[in-house]
Amino acid sequence: MDILQQVGRDQIRTDFPEYRVGDTVKVHYKIKEGSKERIQVFQGIVIQKRGAGVSKSFTVRKVSSGVGVERIFPQNSPNIDKLEIVRHGQVRRAKLFYLRQAKGKAGRIKERRRFTASLP
Repeated sequence: MDILQQVGRDQIRTDFPEYRVGDTVKVHYKIKEGSKERIQVFQGIVIQKRGAGVSKSFTVRKVSSGVGVERIFPQNSPNIDKLEIVRHGQVRRAKLFYLRQAKGKAGRIKERRRFTASLP
């Protein structure tokens, strides 16, 4: 096994819930301002997941005051305090870059249905 992979194996976080592209998530990110530290919540749609192992990252997009804002988070960063899933989105793409051009209702994503087994 490669030495980088061996060192990186301890760094990989496993405390995140299972999330996919198209899900709306809240990322609780630690911000350091001088000697103080606070947690800032960034809520948006996951438009891409990329990388593998330690270098895995995901991009979250939101529209704030009519302006699209995207932020890339390294998944294994110690600065991510918590990741919450708000909605599960139903999409058929691995990368949702088309949302950058979508305006209004075109930028919405349908919610994924939860299947429950019904017994006779």
